[in-house]
Amino acid sequence: MSDAYVVGEPDGLSPLQVELRDAIARELHAQLALRSERIELSDVPEVAYQVTLRVSETLRRHRPLSAPPRSCPQDV
Repeated sequence: MSDAYVVGEPDGLSPLQVELRDAIARELHAQLALRSERIELSDVPEVAYQVTLRVSETLRRHRPLSAPPRSCPQDV
């Protein structure tokens, strides 16, 4: 890891990517604290679910209110 990353320069990440990285790190930190600094293999699905919720919240905050939902290519 470069020193630039440590002092806050996001190595070319967009503001959204920086916020997603931070949200994921916060959730992983919270999950590790809840689980005595250890994530058991059987806990991975729950941890992934919680991380997904955190990412979804972050994306919702960045989505313009007037933008319609994106359609999948197969829906066109």
